[in-house]
Amino acid sequence: MSPSQRTLDGARVLVGVGGGIAAYKTAHLVRGLVGEGADVRVVPTASSLHFVGAATWEALSGHPVLTSVFEDVDEVAHVRFGQEADLVVIAPATADLLARMRSGRADDMLTASVLVTRAPVVVAPAMHTEMWEHPSTRENVSVLRERGTLVIDPAVGRLTGPDSGPGRLPEPDALLDAARAAIAAPRDERGAVRRDLAGRELLITAGGTREDLDPVRFLANHSSGRQGWALAHAALVRGARVRLLAANVELETPPGAERIDLGSAAELADAVATHRSRVDALVMAAAVADFTAADRAQDKIKKDDGDDDSVPSLALRRTQDILRHSVLDRADAEYPVIVGFAAETGGNAASALDLARAKAHRKGADLLVFNDVSGEVFGSASNSVHILDQTGEELAASAGSKTAVAHVVLDELARRLPEVPWSA
Repeated sequence: MSPSQRTLDGARVLVGVGGGIAAYKTAHLVRGLVGEGADVRVVPTASSLHFVGAATWEALSGHPVLTSVFEDVDEVAHVRFGQEADLVVIAPATADLLARMRSGRADDMLTASVLVTRAPVVVAPAMHTEMWEHPSTRENVSVLRERGTLVIDPAVGRLTGPDSGPGRLPEPDALLDAARAAIAAPRDERGAVRRDLAGRELLITAGGTREDLDPVRFLANHSSGRQGWALAHAALVRGARVRLLAANVELETPPGAERIDLGSAAELADAVATHRSRVDALVMAAAVADFTAADRAQDKIKKDDGDDDSVPSLALRRTQDILRHSVLDRADAEYPVIVGFAAETGGNAASALDLARAKAHRKGADLLVFNDVSGEVFGSASNSVHILDQTGEELAASAGSKTAVAHVVLDELARRLPEVPWSA
């Protein structure tokens, strides 16, 4: 992994492991955290060692494993681990572990560390559906969330044995994204993640549209969806409800987000028109094709094998300008807040930033996030953006991981939200 991909360099992350079969996935999470430069300390519960042994955690993290508050007493490890952490991630969190955390128990190294820490705490529950849906568990989760703990919803899928339903531990890549979002999030006076988007509903588009030319070929772009995904993860940790319109994105769904997959610009336009009603903000991070085939060929377009120089003629037409259309449809209403994205390259006539300022005037969105895509941006873990208002004035700039950029964008978005959620 190149240095530019090491988005967690130097971060001290405490990974707690509860006693569930899903603990094997946490090994992949630890490997991912270490690979991105984090200093990881694994603190398993005693019961979790029946599923994954201490030797695995020590080999992956490079640190010895402690489970009892009576180990390393001279170094006061049960206090030091929590105090030194920049982030705590608990995966899997069993129903029993959630109950002990809610009641403030400190009878092992993990629960004691959680009581001590002032770092963000991300909890990923995993259990059978009946346990997840039990009123006791739901109440425990609600109380922990009220205290500032970031409890992410489990995934829906295959559980232990033949059972299937909500309760599955999200995949390691999704947990890694959640960890990035939490550690980069703004904090309140207690050091907890600022939940300034609690009660808000965001509609976020991500990825790149594909425009069919024939049954085989299509017009597309290089967008991976990673910036839109980072926005979704960041919004979720800040308390928002997120509906994600994903255009050809091959990434794990952010835990807790509602995902709708689609392909073309027309499909995205229809989905935005359907779902933007009474959301608090529309964030158009997807790269939408400007052109599509005037007439899609029903059969594969053939080349003339008798003439090597022959090239088929392709007739194109413009696609709908979804961002501008959404602004106009909002008419005189103040909400939802609309955020557009503009990928530009400069030319002989004007710089990329000048082109973005002109676009900000033209589109009329509340915010326009501009990035110069002359360099390596698509598919990268990092980005560099300028945030413009409707007049083209620069409000903020951010360069770094796409997660860090996402939080700066959400900072500007949050300042424009009404006191009462529009979606309430």
